[in-house]
Amino acid sequence: MSPRNESPKASGKSGHKHGGHGEKSTTEPVASPGVVSGGDDGTNADVSAPATKGRSAKAARSASRGGRSSAAQPGTAQASAATATGSSVTVGRTDPDGGAGARGRPKATKANGAAKKATGARASARREEAGAQAVQVAPDLIDETARYLFNEGRNFRAHEMLGAHPTEDGWRFAVWAPNAKAVSVIHDRNGWSAGEDALAPQGSSGIWAGVVKGLEAGDAYKYAVDGAAGMREKADPYAFATEVPPKTASVLTGLEYQWHDGEWMARRARAQAPDAPVSIYEVHLGSWRRPASYEALSRELVEYVTRMGFTHVEFMPVMEHPFYGSWGYQTSGFFAPTSRFGPPEGFMALVDALHQAGVGVILDWVPSHFATDAFSLGEFDGTHLYEHADPSRAIHPDWGSYEFNFGRHEVRSFLVSSATFWLERYHADGLRVDAVASMLYLDYSRESGQWVPNEYGGNEDLEALSFLRQMNEHVHEDFPGTLTVAEESTAWPGVTRPASHGGLGFSLKWDMGWMHDTLTHLSRDPIHRRWHYDELTFRALYANSEAYVLPLSHDEVVYGKGALATKMPGDDWQRRANLRLLFGYQWLLPGKKLIFMGGELATWQEWSHESELEWHLLHHPAHAGVARFVEDLNRTYRHFPALHARDLSPDGFMWVDAGARDDGILAWLRFAEGQPAVLAAINLTPVPRTRRLGVPQSGIWAEVLNSDSEIYGGSGVGNGGGVQAEEPSWNGQPYSVEVVLPPLAVVAFTPR
Repeated sequence: MSPRNESPKASGKSGHKHGGHGEKSTTEPVASPGVVSGGDDGTNADVSAPATKGRSAKAARSASRGGRSSAAQPGTAQASAATATGSSVTVGRTDPDGGAGARGRPKATKANGAAKKATGARASARREEAGAQAVQVAPDLIDETARYLFNEGRNFRAHEMLGAHPTEDGWRFAVWAPNAKAVSVIHDRNGWSAGEDALAPQGSSGIWAGVVKGLEAGDAYKYAVDGAAGMREKADPYAFATEVPPKTASVLTGLEYQWHDGEWMARRARAQAPDAPVSIYEVHLGSWRRPASYEALSRELVEYVTRMGFTHVEFMPVMEHPFYGSWGYQTSGFFAPTSRFGPPEGFMALVDALHQAGVGVILDWVPSHFATDAFSLGEFDGTHLYEHADPSRAIHPDWGSYEFNFGRHEVRSFLVSSATFWLERYHADGLRVDAVASMLYLDYSRESGQWVPNEYGGNEDLEALSFLRQMNEHVHEDFPGTLTVAEESTAWPGVTRPASHGGLGFSLKWDMGWMHDTLTHLSRDPIHRRWHYDELTFRALYANSEAYVLPLSHDEVVYGKGALATKMPGDDWQRRANLRLLFGYQWLLPGKKLIFMGGELATWQEWSHESELEWHLLHHPAHAGVARFVEDLNRTYRHFPALHARDLSPDGFMWVDAGARDDGILAWLRFAEGQPAVLAAINLTPVPRTRRLGVPQSGIWAEVLNSDSEIYGGSGVGNGGGVQAEEPSWNGQPYSVEVVLPPLAVVAFTPR
């Protein structure tokens, strides 16, 4: 495969989650006459409002939703490519770095110039035979109000205005390239000849548009953008489909699919309410099972997740990405699911199948940074459009990727439209926003002298804050009942507080502190755990400060960290017992739940995106027992409202015994209004314990969960199915029970 149409290896130097470097650009923006320029600093030039700006807010909102305008009417005078864009330019299929042509074509030379001209002539002849001019250009092809809202950062359905869309007259193309001198569509049918299917500027919006005839769904295309740095061939930022990497062209698609998930969509808001049980299975599409395909996952993953009792699946980024080793976190296609596993409709069918099985779908979404590959968003028209022009902010120091310029209105329209697109067109039930901390702080991973304070002298990125609030407000208004989840690793206040009350407006936040402290504690030898009890008890001090997800994510099982089971001390039996203890502790605490695929198998190998999970372990009863325990955890969690109904309320949790550090015991109660309480206790030592614990109600308390049960691979120590609650009062409760706490285990009881 020629490197012209491949993702350069340079954009993914290693398998790091955000790996990859691009070179900093030193090009200066050059504005075309009559076209708004972004300026050297990447800020927005003034854009005059259209004459229709006085229309009602309802009309403006309608335009922002659609952005559609009819194509040029029959009989309209069409500008030639030379008139609309200057002299027609034909270039070889070469990268600016001199790479060879796409689709295996050789680099353009004098020797092949004649052949190229012949190819273009044949393409023109084919269109003439069809009896139509190839491209229609008109000054008002894109609705004026939609353009205005886009330039103002308030068009949240820009994907309906920009990109490639089928019309009665052909395929309408529109792309934002405000500093370009000329833009044209290049594709197989015109011999990939720049200038032949030219687009025309749409007022002063910076948008170029035109209708190209003779194309069909499935055809590959790019934009030839003649800008300040010369001719560049770029994938469509708003493309709905792409070629299979390492190819890099965009692909035409009408994105047609008939959904069958009406029942789920009708009850989704209730299933995702703050008091609902939410247990999430985090999945990497390419390595759950192999060979991976949307079609196979629609059968196998749906059956597995349903049987295991998870309420949701969270997919690591499905958005197209050039480097497979980035796991999707170096995105290039913000409106296209990766084509590695099938067509876009295949991913729709996967979501549909999960919904029909009653399972919600959360998508990882990365609005913080993007891939530096030459075909992608960076220096799109020869200037810095999507990224910062300031070199100190253009490239992220950790990941070598471009950082989005959140201060630019059109970038906000682009990103919020991406969020809209996945929620609306793919029926996603939530978006988990990656790397929020890197967006909030100007000095994130930067030393003194490498960043500039904001206008108030602080380190907060005010533009990113504005974007996050805007995005969350839009999502919650237009898609009520959906979730936005923040991966935010600092103590930033109000992440899940509504934006109208000064917060960021997310639905949920990952509790990274809980994940770190809990794994640190359980990795200790049990004999030393008594000295570090605060690693488990500290969370109670902040548990109600946000709406939390308790995550055990992919980040904890890569880069030499080992699998969850191998983090645990002791022999293999003790490791699996500690792992069951970890899961039980996680499920019985307040907060929504998330585990990464493979944890339930007690895998010994840390996760690799290059191989499937160790499914053979299920043939071993001890490993199958861990999976059975997770299945029963989900069943118990969903059955008892006390374990989820008051996740966000201080009166939903109470310590019963948090001071028995020498015995390695912790015990607590969970409550729900009008529902039976649940008593939970853990034994952090390999020695069985007997302990009296206070409870609020007399009578038989049934043992509803015991991680040491033999069916889970445990030793079988337990309480014979239940215990009697009676006087004396204990731990501030009117009654008490005497319970046996198995070694390295968690138990739970509820009144019978």
